[in-house]
Amino acid sequence: MTPTPKRFSRLLLAACFTVSMTGSAMAQMTKPFEPYSGQPGKDVVWVPSPQALVDRMLDMAKVTPKDYLIDLGSGDGRTVITAAKRGITAMGVEFNPDMVALSKRNAADAGVSGKATFVQGDIFETDFSKADVVTMFLLSSLNLRLRPTLLNMRPGTRVVSNTFDMAEWEPDESISASQECSSFCRAMLWIVPAKVGGTWQMGKNELTLSQNFQMLTGNVNAAPISNGKMRGAEITFAAGGKMYTGRVNGNRMEGSASDGSKWQATRRT
Repeated sequence: MTPTPKRFSRLLLAACFTVSMTGSAMAQMTKPFEPYSGQPGKDVVWVPSPQALVDRMLDMAKVTPKDYLIDLGSGDGRTVITAAKRGITAMGVEFNPDMVALSKRNAADAGVSGKATFVQGDIFETDFSKADVVTMFLLSSLNLRLRPTLLNMRPGTRVVSNTFDMAEWEPDESISASQECSSFCRAMLWIVPAKVGGTWQMGKNELTLSQNFQMLTGNVNAAPISNGKMRGAEITFAAGGKMYTGRVNGNRMEGSASDGSKWQATRRT
């Protein structure tokens, strides 16, 4: 049956509408992923780190091209990409595959794909033990879950967090970029301390140390020590009117005292 002009017009309009709707649907399907602040994630919502604070975080960690940086929960990749622009080899770990793909595009656009890599994965199941610097913008509750792993990393590893702390493990340094950003403007740095708690033979003396994260108490023979602290593998404490500084290497430590003398100690227990 040959359609009437009026019926033909209706069929043509319907066909055009169908094509239009199909084209709109295709456009929606091919539209690039764009994250938004507050976007839900596996463990935390995504909020972009202010660029000014990212810069300050890398500055306070004193990152150099010799370092390997891993960003836990890397989001859109800005921390990794900023590090790569400084010549640092960096990797981001992100659970959301769309974020990973976006980060790779951003790295390519910035010309740093050779230095900035991204992997899709769970930060609690990822091995980041080879990192010299760990950065993160997570909740304090997540930081606490990561804390045992961080404390088992190589002494001297630098850990930098945007805004959220690690409870009793006090940061070694803290800075603010409040004049350059309006929210999430505080960064904290921890330097993983060597584990020195126990008894050490220090020449003819016995050095006993109790350790609470980077803080030390104890005594040399019967004389209590004061101002005891670890900064990575570097140790400082005062005892018997002298200040001792030194470096820990496994079961040995050595250094100098404020009177110019040298000292060594070997772990007994």
